[in-house]
Amino acid sequence: SFGLSAPTPELAGGARYHSSEEECALGPACWLWDYLRRSGASGFFLPLSGGADSASVAAIVGTMCELVAAEVRARGPSSPVAKEAKRIVGGAVASNDLGDPKVLANAVLHCCYMGTAHSSVATRTRARDLAGQIGAHFDNIELDRVTDAVLWVFSKFVSGGKEPRFLSRGGTLAEDLALQNIQARIRMVLAYLLAQLLPWVRNRQGFLLVLGSANVDEGLRGYMTKYDCSSADLNPIGSISKLDLKRLLKWAAHKYGYQALAEIEGAAPTAELRPDTDEGTAQTDEEDMGMSYEDLGFYGRLRKVDRCGPVSMFAKLCRVWSDPKGPGRAGRVLLPSEVAEKVKYFFRMYSINRHKMTTLTPAYHAESYSPDDNRYDLRQFLYNARWPRQSRVIDELAARMEAEQASLKPPAPII
Repeated sequence: SFGLSAPTPELAGGARYHSSEEECALGPACWLWDYLRRSGASGFFLPLSGGADSASVAAIVGTMCELVAAEVRARGPSSPVAKEAKRIVGGAVASNDLGDPKVLANAVLHCCYMGTAHSSVATRTRARDLAGQIGAHFDNIELDRVTDAVLWVFSKFVSGGKEPRFLSRGGTLAEDLALQNIQARIRMVLAYLLAQLLPWVRNRQGFLLVLGSANVDEGLRGYMTKYDCSSADLNPIGSISKLDLKRLLKWAAHKYGYQALAEIEGAAPTAELRPDTDEGTAQTDEEDMGMSYEDLGFYGRLRKVDRCGPVSMFAKLCRVWSDPKGPGRAGRVLLPSEVAEKVKYFFRMYSINRHKMTTLTPAYHAESYSPDDNRYDLRQFLYNARWPRQSRVIDELAARMEAEQASLKPPAPII
């Protein structure tokens, strides 16, 4: 066979199930290899931001190279996998070096940090270190002149000289979002330019497949710019939640020695698309989304696995979040009215961003909580974002539950 199969350690007396971390790494790694060898491409291009999502994709490609190299070492340079690898890399790697995962990664994985004036030294360093530990080819570019040129065209020919400003610099929310989105979309344009021309720059033949890195939570919440780096040829993590990806990062750091992943796993997720506030507060994903990734995990599983709409999700979360020892509560109990606001806000964000689901990059779907696969989901994507009937029922239930809780409280002691 030309394909790969993830190794499963043998245990006496029965089969072995892979851990969740192994499934997140090994399944997409085999999928990427199969797609790469069938597509005729000569490798992958990945915008590497120094954050958890793109780092997870890099780790998965690194896992793919580890599997291929192990197969070559085990079966020799004349094995089917070795011949496929030689065909893909062309003359970039000698046959005797195909068993070295770092040498193989340098030939097939091309990473680029696409920085702006709002990017930090920390994310730039983490991206560079991770690419080096995997063995990938790495470039570091600045986008400010490109974004400035686009904004100059807008100011010169459209706005009559008016220049948009970030919210923290006195602009409106519309200006702020537009300035963030133009940075994100320029990254996609440059990603495809680099995917076509990097082989030429390195004196090689062929083209590269662009890898996306939008996780399941971002797809569900709609927390992504349409046609930014979430738009790609393939997305290995499109069905995996942020919390599961962070577990994958820990696993790969230990398994393959990609030590930069441990630092990336502990960093707060941030898009780095706007300047810090005057108080020095940095942009964070969870603040922008208005919800935590842990809460998003609940919403995603209840919506897809348990097939919950707004009302049934509210009822279930009231039970889960009324337990101070429950997951993610840290001793804090949520009132029904608080749960109601969280559920209504989630469904509003989910519904107004459904149009983004129709353009999601093809992803490796392995989890039952993954977003609807847009290739087969024929349901409407234009919802009434206010969810009026469901919101009314949720509010009535919350008021009734809190009234019942109040009536059960013991009377105050008489002093």
